[in-house]
Amino acid sequence: MDILKYEKSFQSQGYKNIVGIDEAGRGPLAGPVVAVALNWGDNEIIDGIRDSKKISEKKRLTLFKSITKQAFDIGIGIVHENDIDRINILQSTYLAMRKAIGSLKVQPDLILVDGNRADIKHVKQKNIIKGDSLSYSIACASIIAKVTRDLMMIQYSKIFPEYGFEKHKGYGTKFHIQMIQTFFSCPIHRKSFNPVSNHLPSLKYYDNQKLQVLGTQIAASFMIKKGFNVILFKDTYDLVVSDKKILVILSVRILINKKTIDSKSPLNSINFDQEIRNFLVALNLNHFKYFRIDSVDVVFLKEGPKINIKEGKLYES
Repeated sequence: MDILKYEKSFQSQGYKNIVGIDEAGRGPLAGPVVAVALNWGDNEIIDGIRDSKKISEKKRLTLFKSITKQAFDIGIGIVHENDIDRINILQSTYLAMRKAIGSLKVQPDLILVDGNRADIKHVKQKNIIKGDSLSYSIACASIIAKVTRDLMMIQYSKIFPEYGFEKHKGYGTKFHIQMIQTFFSCPIHRKSFNPVSNHLPSLKYYDNQKLQVLGTQIAASFMIKKGFNVILFKDTYDLVVSDKKILVILSVRILINKKTIDSKSPLNSINFDQEIRNFLVALNLNHFKYFRIDSVDVVFLKEGPKINIKEGKLYES
């Protein structure tokens, strides 16, 4: 079977920028739904591309790196759990797809969508049942979507270790459901999904220590959604995260009912120049050219937590 038959067929009809779209994360109890729009262009195809669900995790990661390097254009759209609860998972999936198309560098002439329908306007589309097995660009999109989401869930596992997100990626396994029943839900669970909706914690569940951890988890989740990776959580400092260019050390303060719960290690009380540089060397983090020290306030309100981040001075390591 020619996995490029759909792309070739539509190219012969005059379409130039043909984009495959697929998503990952409709069914899980936690985390985002991720959609990817991918234009392969005229590049040579990669052997082994097929539906991401039929490829091992190790192989998916290898293909992910190859696809990312070789694809002509990739757009990624992410809709997080709060919006999923607000507008439902189907509409969130369509929204993620529209975001993915909107983040492409070159707008498509035609989109090939896995499944029988998608609410995407202003672009001509062709829906392909089992498209992730029949279309090369859709299959590539499915791999990028799956790996992107899995990597986010692995980051979340560092701040919510009891749930085992690194193993099941938020899907409703027996173990995951048992953990929800034991520890209640956490901030990245989809509150509108069963059985999460039956195991929502109230603030009475949290003492000061648990509130400090919860606030730091909320701050860490916010940073993960911004594309940062978690280096340390509730260790030497409240939270240490990084992207490719910068290391950020965060001090978290909780405010609830006009009461303040201070960080375990307020950064305004330490010797920046000496102690933090010693910390970077000890953890072999001095390869980062820049680092920053931020203060974070997590304010618990009736309508939900509000995060205020005050960025500190940028230091050169």
